[in-house]
Formats: sequence, structure tokens, C-alpha cells
Amino acid sequence: MTIILIVVTCLVSILCFTGRLDGNKLVFNAYSVWHRKEWYRLFSYGLVHGGWGHLFFNMLTLFFFGRVVEQYFILAFGNITGIILYVVLYVSAIAVSSIWDLVKYRDEWNYNAVGASGAVSAILFASILFEPKMGIYIYLIPIPVPGYIFAPLYLLYCWYMAKRNMDNIGHSAHFWGAVYGLVFPLVCRPEIFGHFLAQLGM
Repeated sequence: MTIILIVVTCLVSILCFTGRLDGNKLVFNAYSVWHRKEWYRLFSYGLVHGGWGHLFFNMLTLFFFGRVVEQYFILAFGNITGIILYVVLYVSAIAVSSIWDLVKYRDEWNYNAVGASGAVSAILFASILFEPKMGIYIYLIPIPVPGYIFAPLYLLYCWYMAKRNMDNIGHSAHFWGAVYGLVFPLVCRPEIFGHFLAQLGM
């Protein structure tokens, strides 16, 4: 299923890159969602990306961590239910991660956002919930950082950068997507938290 999500996202993004599909009709525009009731944009923007690098980084992250989460969901909930819940997590995370920005920028007609980063953050943090000691590489740092250390640092970074609001990156979507990635599996099966603690030797 992870591969299918990647293929669909890449296909739509590439069609937008080449002008065969009008990406402006798919992007997250807070004003259009709030005032024009174009609710589909809460989901469709996750299929559009700002460039090849943006698409590649998101899909590469999804490829590595999505397969981990998908397998754990299958183990926890069974083949069919596990895959369904995995897809629900990913798709719903696209919308959930943008709710903060929707409310904040609902009256700004020129606020747009694209990319699956919020959903990918959800998948990344769900994988940390299942394997908290899993090593995660950060940009140019050659030493992997354990997930349980990476997680709070990542959340603090996203919160700080969202507060500064000095670049063109949706840090709040990353933050809320990550939080959602922790909450969703626990709502589905609270016992997963016990597994998390056991992995840490607690």
C-alpha cells in the first residue's frame, strides 16, 4: 500500500509539474476552504508538491518509514483492517495537519500550501511509536539519532520555526501531523503504548 500511495502522489505531482493538471485547483488555500467550502482541498493538496526536491524527499521518507508502519498495523490489526487503518492514518493526516493553518489563515486569500509533509510526519512518528530506538538520520549528520530522542527535538524545532514564520515551509503542518501520528495508533489500540514502553525497557 505504501508503494501505491507513492505512485499516486508522484503521478499527480508530475502531471502538475508538466502543466497537464492544474495544480492551483488542488492546493490548500485556506480562504477557499473556509469561505468557498472547497473542502476537497484539505486532501488534494497532499498530492501536489512545490518541486522535484520536495516530492523526492517526502516520498523517500514515506518509502522507508511507511513500510514499517504498514507492517506493524498489519500485525496489530490483521491484513485487511491493518491496511485500511494505515491508509486512513495517512489520508486523514493530510487534512488534520492543516487544520491549524486553516483556522489561522482562513481570511487570507493568498495563503497556499502544498505537499504531503504533514502526512509523512504522521507516518514517521507512528514508526517511532512502534520502534522508538530506530535510528533516524538528520540531513548531513552521519550518525543516526534514536527515534525517542529525535521526536521531541523535531517537535520543538517545528514549534519554534512555526512561531518565527520566517520561511515558506509549513512547520505547523509538520508539528500537528507528527502529533497525530502518535495519537492515531493509540486511539485505535491503547495497548501499543505498552509496547512502546517495553521497547525502551520501561
